[in-house]
Amino acid sequence: MITLYYARGTAALAPHILLEDAGATYDARLVDFSTSEQQSPGFLTINPKGRVPALITAEGTLTETPAILAYIAQLHPDANLAPADPFGFAQAQAFNLYLAATVHVNHAHKQRGGRWTDDETAQEKMREKVPANMTDCARVIEQNYLKGPWVMGQTYSMCDAYLFVITRWMKVDGVNLDDFPAITDHFTAMQERTSVQKIMQLHT
Repeated sequence: MITLYYARGTAALAPHILLEDAGATYDARLVDFSTSEQQSPGFLTINPKGRVPALITAEGTLTETPAILAYIAQLHPDANLAPADPFGFAQAQAFNLYLAATVHVNHAHKQRGGRWTDDETAQEKMREKVPANMTDCARVIEQNYLKGPWVMGQTYSMCDAYLFVITRWMKVDGVNLDDFPAITDHFTAMQERTSVQKIMQLHT
């Protein structure tokens, strides 16, 4: 048994979907951000960073979305959720790390500007840049990463669950998805998946 700690509106949605895709046996526990549960002593023993997702395994705790996605995919190889060859796996990791290190950070500037500066004026400037920065990221994904119909081409993978999360953020960050038909088609296809429909009931 593994346990996923998640919160609504966070990147934890991606591993939650992937656990369903994998047919994994798992427990999911909601962390209530509205009461700052992520900063409680109990949760900080699970993840000292005070963030989700966190995945409890028999071997220890994993944090960071790309690491958790890769672990789930490799733990369930028969589900074919990550490329088996080293180069293909590295390509999938490159995409997920781009989402984590660049796109997620751009999104965070909308509400988490205090991570970078205490200057309210600077934080407002960060918020103003979010639509443009997220649109630039959408363009990079559309033109260079999304092979179609899935991120890695014809085969659904761990990358698709993560892109679904990012696309949801783009919609509220001011990105005009009409300009990105491949991302829009991907988002529609994801919404039609049984795993997504099931897990979204817990994330809305």
